[in-house]
Amino acid sequence: MSKPTVVLERCALPSPQGALCGRCLSDPPEYDATIAALAYDFPADALVHALKFRGELALAAFFGKLLSPLISGERIDHLIAVPLTPRRLRERGYNQAVEIARYVQPKALALELCVRERDAPPQMQLPWAARQRNVRGAFRCTRSLAGTTIAVLDDVMTTGATLDEIARTLKRAGAIRVVNWVIARTLPPS
Repeated sequence: MSKPTVVLERCALPSPQGALCGRCLSDPPEYDATIAALAYDFPADALVHALKFRGELALAAFFGKLLSPLISGERIDHLIAVPLTPRRLRERGYNQAVEIARYVQPKALALELCVRERDAPPQMQLPWAARQRNVRGAFRCTRSLAGTTIAVLDDVMTTGATLDEIARTLKRAGAIRVVNWVIARTLPPS
């Protein structure tokens, strides 16, 4: 299995002594921390794809059990899964992030708090530079989140653009802290 990247810093990229990376220093993301269970390389990438694109939903329980001990000390008010648009949800038949979240902290799961308002091309089809523009304004909170701490669960974090935009949306609604819980983090080439 891929080497865990369990990092509590902003973007979960490895750095000397856990210091913030240059990008987080020069252009800080809206989220406050990221916990990643695995590096997004073989075999983790194959397992994530099996869940996401082949409907192997039993992997959601595996990923949930893998992530749960890493986030056990985190105190949150709500857990949301990165939302899909209704059209994409109908096409796929399920939201892989929701399926994983059901095994992580089901009592904190609040799917209705954040919705995706518009369709956009999948992030994985876009160059890194275009990903932030692609998700700008794509999410909306359904109620005030004043004073809350929110965890956002996603399967893969590549550039962090989607998670950054969700955190921006949650903080506009009043959240004071947003932490990402991801199964796998894409690491820069060595």
